[in-house]
Amino acid sequence: MLTTNPFEAPDSPFDPDGDKLREECGVFGIFGHGEAAALTALGLHALQHRGQEACGIVSYDGEHFNAHRALGQVGDNFSSEAVMAQLGGHAAIGHNRYATTGATLLRNVQPLFADFEFGGFAIGHNGNLTNAYQLRRQLVRRGCLFQSTTDTEVIVHLMATSRGGSVIDRMVEALRQIEGAYSVVALAKGCVIGIRDPLGVRPLVLGRLGDAHMVASETCALDIVGAEFVRDVKPGEMIIIDENGVTSMMPFQPHKKRFCVFEYVYFARPDSMVEGASVYEARKRIGAELAREAPADADVVIPVPDSGVPSAIGFAAESGMPFELGIIRNHYVGRTFIEPTDQIRHLGVKLKHNANRALIDGKKVVLVDDSIVRGTTSQKIVQMVRQAGAREVHMRISSPPTAHPCFYGIDTPAQEKLLAHNYSVEEMAKLIGVDSLAFITIDGLYRAMGETGRDGMQPQYCDACFTGDYPTALPDRGDASRKAELTFLAERRG
Repeated sequence: MLTTNPFEAPDSPFDPDGDKLREECGVFGIFGHGEAAALTALGLHALQHRGQEACGIVSYDGEHFNAHRALGQVGDNFSSEAVMAQLGGHAAIGHNRYATTGATLLRNVQPLFADFEFGGFAIGHNGNLTNAYQLRRQLVRRGCLFQSTTDTEVIVHLMATSRGGSVIDRMVEALRQIEGAYSVVALAKGCVIGIRDPLGVRPLVLGRLGDAHMVASETCALDIVGAEFVRDVKPGEMIIIDENGVTSMMPFQPHKKRFCVFEYVYFARPDSMVEGASVYEARKRIGAELAREAPADADVVIPVPDSGVPSAIGFAAESGMPFELGIIRNHYVGRTFIEPTDQIRHLGVKLKHNANRALIDGKKVVLVDDSIVRGTTSQKIVQMVRQAGAREVHMRISSPPTAHPCFYGIDTPAQEKLLAHNYSVEEMAKLIGVDSLAFITIDGLYRAMGETGRDGMQPQYCDACFTGDYPTALPDRGDASRKAELTFLAERRG
């Protein structure tokens, strides 16, 4: 029985993407190139989809570390000749941030920098540590003074309190104490370091440009600088890039890989290769499998742009229905500049999407999207399509229902705000206003990825947002009061 309205009071009512799962972060690092910072800025530009709140670059010129960090996007902060002139050197790392932990404040912008006994050190991190708050309390008791609320600083303090002699020894000792998901890039005097967590939840790739080597979150960051893709960094692998080339270490106990399957569904750029597979082709296969599992009697297949496009192509090809761009996206919109009245809040989705009436009027429509989180955007998209004259609206989703929060670097609403946690598919269809609603099954998603299905004892991916099967311990999960306190204090100081 429907007793509450899930569309009331969204957390970010003025954000056109407020109903999407937020990307995690993007990292890039390069050693051995005279224009290291410029290439890092280009790499971050290609990874902009992974984080739009803030960005930063730290470079090393053989004597000094140079840093520029700022709120906002890459093009707004690294297009100035004056800024780039300050970032000289043959080595650099960079980070795009979307805040999954810590408020959006300048001191939380990465890469973080610290002076150690062995010299300067910078670090950027994609992912989330699931025991960060427990470790933080222990470190504070030992006298550590934290300057940020991001969990990445926990790694810095674990290194500072380590008895290891070298930067590598300290990093290994620090990372052996943490739980969760991470792809890390770090910069020290003589090297750039890339590390991937033992489960390989978050992506990291190795590339080469002449004599220079680099690590990045996705291959699209290699493409933009003209670099060659060498390989994926292995789960649990530490890559050390210095004047001798690339050295690989495996300092952690081996685990079965649990790569985030949502990278294929939504997060990675469609032109990237992830874990040896084309993201674009994977999304088309997901759409085709969805058409086999949940066909619809309709006239036209329309994607919800942009993330729904490849899956809609696959759905249309498998179903034999025409594919049309029945919704047009405005790519030049950010947060609304208009006062947030109820009327503007209601019209917010039209800042970003508009129905192409000529392709919709009088037709039975299948809308294909990648996910439903709160359902607020889906409801407004459906209303817009009906107002454009659609006779029927059927929605097909190229992921299973998102019923559980993510603790590994994706900004997920609290579980009680996830539509699929509170309602059945039939109830969701009624709330959103569609004639029918269907999601791909978890086994269908695995089949689309080339697996026979989800082996309940040995799943091949991290799919916790769909199944609730978390691949690591979650020590901080019950510590919500401490998290809220840290955020409150940070925002007061900010």
